[in-house]
Amino acid sequence: MNFAAIPSPTTSVWHLLGLPIRAYALCIVAGIVVAVLVMEHRLRRRGVAPWASLDMAVWAVPFGIVGARIYHVITSPGDYFGAGGDPIRVFQIWEGGLGIWGAVAGGALGAWLAARQLGLPLSVFADALAPALPLAQAVGRLGNWFNNELYGGVTTLPWGLRVHDMDRANPGHATVIDGKAVTLPDLYHPTFLYELIWDLGVAGLVFWLDRRYKFGRGRAFALYVMAYCAGRFWIEMLRVDEANHIFGVRLNVFTSVVVFLGALVYFLLVKGPREYVVPIDAPDTAPEPDAESDVSQVDVGDRAAAGKPPAAYQVVSEERFRAYQRTGVLPPAGPAAGSDATGTPGDDEPGAVSATRPAEPDGKPSASASADEH
Repeated sequence: MNFAAIPSPTTSVWHLLGLPIRAYALCIVAGIVVAVLVMEHRLRRRGVAPWASLDMAVWAVPFGIVGARIYHVITSPGDYFGAGGDPIRVFQIWEGGLGIWGAVAGGALGAWLAARQLGLPLSVFADALAPALPLAQAVGRLGNWFNNELYGGVTTLPWGLRVHDMDRANPGHATVIDGKAVTLPDLYHPTFLYELIWDLGVAGLVFWLDRRYKFGRGRAFALYVMAYCAGRFWIEMLRVDEANHIFGVRLNVFTSVVVFLGALVYFLLVKGPREYVVPIDAPDTAPEPDAESDVSQVDVGDRAAAGKPPAAYQVVSEERFRAYQRTGVLPPAGPAAGSDATGTPGDDEPGAVSATRPAEPDGKPSASASADEH
């Protein structure tokens, strides 16, 4: 018995001065903004210069969207190249159809290019993005709700989604008969909502575990991938939209299993503390004080105010990073300086972050990142 029928919007596109404003696009943009802001906060706590997240987004977002679309088209070719298909619809992404696996691959390539330009290990970007990406996905799922798409089969659970019959002759609007929007019979699993809630849980899980154990070298991102795949596995099996099948099982179910196992192997084999960075040219000795002054410390805030980003970064232990924040001088590496504190509660400590960004660190490990989904 259904006690709550979840309504769906009858309109997913509006016009302003003759230009279409699409809810799907707005949700994607809002999700990107959320991800950038969360990642920016986490990057600054690790020593990266302010708004390096924008430099990364400029590369990762377009690559991620293109990759997401390519994946969707490859795995659902009938909608575009089959009988009754229209190839020009490949470019109409506002209608929906962005695959998360293609987004991760394309976004990772874009992030790698950005990381090379900034002289920053890709794994630093990936771990900073780990809880931000599922938040972006959760916001993006609202676009599927506006489009009346990606719902599951008929349900008799206490809740269910009411779905409108969308008018193909008037895209973005429900079919209207006698002044009333037409709905499909029965109520359906709101799989977009299931994934939205799951994504929020994934973000919370990654943030909490990363705060407690201070993952490094892309392990926080691997944790996100595993948690997301676990949810996508069962949610995918509830969906009834068109999809390619292997042995009667949706392709994305198999993809979820393969990607989960890959992330698990990476998480178990790759070890290392959280990575903190300082400018590659960070001074290791305090400058001589002026003759008229007895101040012997470097003001990191003044360096930030100069606004000159570093050419690249070097990875240091948390102890050396904190010392550099306090004094502006990078202390020499001790016997255990190659590792950060691990397994201790308490994530990012408050405090100003060096607004720098300096010379390419050699041989730094990498992870990947990206955007929205199908």
